[in-house]
Amino acid sequence: MKFDQVSVGDELAAADVTVTRADLIRYAGASGDFNVIHWNERVATSVGLPGVIAHGMYTMALGGRYVSDWAGDAGAVVQYGVRFTNPVPVPDDDNGATVTYSGKVTATDEVARTVTVTLTVLSGGQKVLGKAIAVVRLP
Repeated sequence: MKFDQVSVGDELAAADVTVTRADLIRYAGASGDFNVIHWNERVATSVGLPGVIAHGMYTMALGGRYVSDWAGDAGAVVQYGVRFTNPVPVPDDDNGATVTYSGKVTATDEVARTVTVTLTVLSGGQKVLGKAIAVVRLP
């Protein structure tokens, strides 16, 4: 993607990402986050959750990958932040949970050659990341 090919209002193609319990195990190992709510149904429901939930930082990381794939370079993402608004319940089946990422260019900065991308992230019809905004420097 090149800076002069992008305009405010451009929409990024939506992408569905499947999150399975196996993904949660791999993420726990990589991140060191072994919180029981990410693997034990009984504990997760006992604290009021709908079941085992995905790590918020994993859901956020998938959004970062979504933006960097669009930009064509992971190093192009110079700023990225989100608010965690709802959990992503991950059922214990072969289907997992679907998280849908979409985005829109909401600002451009000609001097810095950056674009601001605002993401919409949904799972089960609910917004799971709020104020998900990435700033991307494009050639």
